[in-house]
Amino acid sequence: MKSLLILISIVSFFNCNVCAQQPYYLEQCPRDELYVNECLRVSGNKLVHYLRQGIPDLDIYEIEPVDIDEIGIVLGSGPDGYRAIFRNIQAYGVSNITVTNVRSDLETLQFQLTCEIPRIKVKAQYRSSGVLILVKASGAGDYWGEYEGVKAKIYFKALPSLGTDGRTYLNTEQVKMDFNVKDIKMGVDNIANGNSVIQAALNLFINSNAQELLKEMKPSLRSKLTMVIRNFMDRLFTKIPLDEWINLN
Repeated sequence: MKSLLILISIVSFFNCNVCAQQPYYLEQCPRDELYVNECLRVSGNKLVHYLRQGIPDLDIYEIEPVDIDEIGIVLGSGPDGYRAIFRNIQAYGVSNITVTNVRSDLETLQFQLTCEIPRIKVKAQYRSSGVLILVKASGAGDYWGEYEGVKAKIYFKALPSLGTDGRTYLNTEQVKMDFNVKDIKMGVDNIANGNSVIQAALNLFINSNAQELLKEMKPSLRSKLTMVIRNFMDRLFTKIPLDEWINLN
């Protein structure tokens, strides 16, 4: 009988430790406001490191490419105004993100992340209509872009909720983001029913006015990226309870 009780105690102790074991892909941070922001920055970068490889425990196996269904731009007005739709957008390099700063308010569960990404490569299909640089630019083809020195700020507010396991989880209530890009190269290839002269002229214009074109694309792109970020956060928060992010004791 005594041996049985000892065995039960050992098994219970082992199971309790397993349940409380901190996951390998995340640092648990203290509530202390003097240390929590720096700890969350380190923990965020640790999580990103493992996300690049995939985290089966979270049912996450690949995080690239980042897919966006479509965005559009309009330059000018009237019947000859230039309009372009970019579809099936795929972005590579986003997983090389580094969290450089975190500001948090644990009482209201509000957070602001400052992040940097060295380079993002994008490819998409596009269709356009109208006139661009006095050239009829209607048609379709392949778009490519290289965005270097990307800096972003992400703000989100969360709400706590009790899970079926009795632990507290977060739900994203609000997400906002903004970004800027230091250097941009972009262009179009394989223009349908086009010729090399028109394609060369378009690419010259596009690269000479890359920042202005990004400015026109930005509202739609920011809206789509905010949705991508929110969906990804929801995936993480559904799997990771609050006490694995923050020591609640």
